[in-house]
Amino acid sequence: MNISTSSATSSSVESNRLPEWLRLAMSNSIGKASEISTVQQIIKQRGIHTICEEGRCPNRAECYANKTATFLLMGPTCTRNCGFCQVDKGHKPMSLDPEEAAKVAEAVNLLCLDYVVLTSVARDDLPDQGAGCFVDSIEAIRKIRPQTKIEVLTPDFRGDRACIAQVVAAEPVCYNHNIETVRRLQGMVRRGAKYERSIDLLRIVKQIDPKITTKSGLMVGHGETMTEIAETMQDLAAAGCTSLTIGQYLRPSLEHLAVQKYWTPEEFDRLGEIAKTMGFTHVRSGALVRSSYHAGEYGEL
Repeated sequence: MNISTSSATSSSVESNRLPEWLRLAMSNSIGKASEISTVQQIIKQRGIHTICEEGRCPNRAECYANKTATFLLMGPTCTRNCGFCQVDKGHKPMSLDPEEAAKVAEAVNLLCLDYVVLTSVARDDLPDQGAGCFVDSIEAIRKIRPQTKIEVLTPDFRGDRACIAQVVAAEPVCYNHNIETVRRLQGMVRRGAKYERSIDLLRIVKQIDPKITTKSGLMVGHGETMTEIAETMQDLAAAGCTSLTIGQYLRPSLEHLAVQKYWTPEEFDRLGEIAKTMGFTHVRSGALVRSSYHAGEYGEL
C-alpha cells in the first residue's frame, strides 16, 4: 500500500486559528435550537447526562433530529485525566444513582429514540468498573422500548475479561471502544490507558461473540502521521474491528492538549479510503465526525 506521510508542524496550531473550511463546517453543523432544548429539558429534569451535552458535540442537533443520542452513565466525573477530554476529572466521582437505568430508559421512551449509545466515564473506583451499570441500562431500555437498538461505547475496564463479557452478554448491536490515537502518542493523549489493552479489548469482544459488530474511533491532530494512523487501522482490523470513525481533535480549553495540525478534507477522504481497503465495512472520516456520528447506521450492519 502506498501511503504518503503527513506529520505535524514543529509548533502547535493555536485553536483560535481554525482554517476557513473548518469554521464553515462548524457553522453549518449548528442545528435547530428546538431540537437541542427539548432533549436538554428531558435530560436535566431527570438528573442524567449525555456526552452530547457534556462534551458539547457539534453534531448533537443533527443526531437528536435523527432520533439518536449518547447517554453518559455513572455521572459526569471521570477517574482518569486524559489530555484531550472535556469531561470533568476527579478521584472522587459522584455516587451511583440507583434509579439511573430507569431514568435513562424513560428519557429514551419520551424522546422516541430509535438508536441509543450508552457510554460512561471511567470508573476505576468501582469493583466492576461500571460494567453492571451498562447492563442495567440496556435491560431497562429494552423493557420500556424494545425496538430501540443499543450500542455501547465502554472504557477499557483495565482489560478485565469478566467486565467485558458482562457487557457483551447483554447483546448490544454494536460494541465500541475508542483507541483515540496512535501507539506513540497514547501516554500523552490517553493517560491511564494502554494501546495494547484497547486492541485486546476489541479482540476479546469478538472472541466472546463473533457476530457482534465492533467499532473504534480515532482523533487526529495530535502530531500523528498518515503512516502511524494506517498502522493503527491495521491493528484494529487484525483484532476483528469492522467499523471506524475518524475525526479532528478540537481543543476544549487552554488546559487541554494543543492542536498540532488541522487535517484537510482531502486528507480525511484519503484516510477513509485507506480504511476501506483494509476491510472496514463502515467508515466515517471527517473533521467533525465523532464516535456516535450517524451511529444508527452501524446497527444496520
